[in-house]
Amino acid sequence: MKKNRKFDTLCVHAGEGPDPQHGAHATPIYQTSTFVFKDAEQAAARFAGKEEGYIYMRVAPHTPTHAAFVDKIAALEGAETGLPFASGMAAITAVALAQLRKGDHLISSDVVYGSTYSLFAKILTKFGVEVSFVNLSDLEQVKACLRPNTKMIFAETPANPTLTVCDIAELAKMAREIGALSVVDNTFATPYFQRALPLGTDVVVHSSTKYIGGHGDLLGGVVVCSADFVKRMKPIVHTTGGTMAPLEAWLCIRGLKTLHLRMERHASNAMAVAQFLEAHPRIEWVRYPLLPSHPQHAIARKQMSGFGGMISFGVQGGLEAGRKLMNRVELCSLAVSLGTVDTLIQHPASMTHATVPREVRQKIGITDEMVRISVGVEDVADIIADLEQALAW
Repeated sequence: MKKNRKFDTLCVHAGEGPDPQHGAHATPIYQTSTFVFKDAEQAAARFAGKEEGYIYMRVAPHTPTHAAFVDKIAALEGAETGLPFASGMAAITAVALAQLRKGDHLISSDVVYGSTYSLFAKILTKFGVEVSFVNLSDLEQVKACLRPNTKMIFAETPANPTLTVCDIAELAKMAREIGALSVVDNTFATPYFQRALPLGTDVVVHSSTKYIGGHGDLLGGVVVCSADFVKRMKPIVHTTGGTMAPLEAWLCIRGLKTLHLRMERHASNAMAVAQFLEAHPRIEWVRYPLLPSHPQHAIARKQMSGFGGMISFGVQGGLEAGRKLMNRVELCSLAVSLGTVDTLIQHPASMTHATVPREVRQKIGITDEMVRISVGVEDVADIIADLEQALAW
């Protein structure tokens, strides 16, 4: 694929071509656990890492289907290469295990997905990793938290579910100056609206379950980065076995082909919904990066070309009012996850972030009245009409 191809073209064509053996137009699903070697010498060379090629599905590069997915997402993110995983959490875990050891210090966004919080706060700390959760949108707080043993800065931006945005280039610069690894979870924005690697970030992770797949029918994750960091992750992947299945890799390829089209519709719908909510008397506050009321609106406009389909808002009346809203919707589905073509609505404090202690949730803004909505690609008038009737009590 020529380097000067535009993003939309890369979505459709990057990493793919006609099957060289049979000429199949669509990338095949290589549903196999193992591969046959032509002779003992080739087998030995591949296991020794002296020859590139396929060995066994748990061992990267897994299968040609996985390779096509990685090539496509790497092209979209501007990365050298990457690795696919069974889930977004498997991807984040592999990055952490490849980079951190006993005595190292990790700085993380104070607002992260609930399972990411649990991994950092409850699992890594058991093995001697020091973890600081910091408001990464406040660079002075980050500077004050840096230590000689800080080895990784992990930023979820926009953050789940508060939509907090942090300055990717400045965080990457801080990490680089002390020899730490900078990591960005780009799940909410996708490479269509935000590319962290050209801003200086070392590693980008995605839950490909979300916008990459786009249809709520797969579980997966992916890391894109340098070839050198992939080499560091491979022993982790081969040993722990968090490998994406071939069907999921194929579904990710299919999803990426329409990423540019879906994200445009998600974003335009979300802006209209955010404006509706901001004007509604029952809504106390709305967080969407394109709204001028967003605390990091200027940073978002600087480093993002668009703002996706995620909105969080507070319903007047607290937890009970939020429950009332979610029980009254008809078009919107009450479900966790996000990035699907249909609109999903959920309550972070009792669902996706229930593993985060309440005192921590309150401190970082995941309040009881917060509702999170993943705006789909339906006709936006129908989405707004559903929310309007659900709020009419």
